[in-house]
Amino acid sequence: MTSAPPKKSFFRELPFLLVTAVVLALLIRTFVVQSFYIPSGSMEKTLHGCEDCTRDRVLVEKLGYHLGDPEAGDIIVFHGTGDWPREDLIKRVIAVGGQTVECCDEGRVTVDGKPLNEPYIFEDDHRSFGPVKIPEGMLWVMGDHRGGSSDSRDNGPVPVDSVVGQARVLIWPIPRWDWL
Repeated sequence: MTSAPPKKSFFRELPFLLVTAVVLALLIRTFVVQSFYIPSGSMEKTLHGCEDCTRDRVLVEKLGYHLGDPEAGDIIVFHGTGDWPREDLIKRVIAVGGQTVECCDEGRVTVDGKPLNEPYIFEDDHRSFGPVKIPEGMLWVMGDHRGGSSDSRDNGPVPVDSVVGQARVLIWPIPRWDWL
């Protein structure tokens, strides 16, 4: 007759379980998805879309850009480099490397001579710029609240390799939970 293996004490396994949980959480945060706090109103009304909504949080998916580059319309989080503040920032991609962007055609931004349809814009200052040909490996980004956004018009294009990931979900405040 075979005897059952001795039972391990839960408390003896607890350190292993805790270390495993911490390592998995760090791996997920580093390579898969991370929560980011949105400190400014440059993406209103897409983010900070209600009175007293000043602590919005988004989930940023990191894997997709390891397989391909950001595209126009994506909302991205990136590390500020060059003339940008040295912090994590969030903006919308307007044009990618090889494209030419300028403003304004009847108040609208154009990419390669075609006016963009931008229903997400909250407040536009119709500030003229360009034409600017975006170098390969760079992105032209702008906030949805153009009148309150410091973006590529002020700081120049963003290197693709400074992109952390794509903002996918508004997770806080809970009543405003939504896909981006």
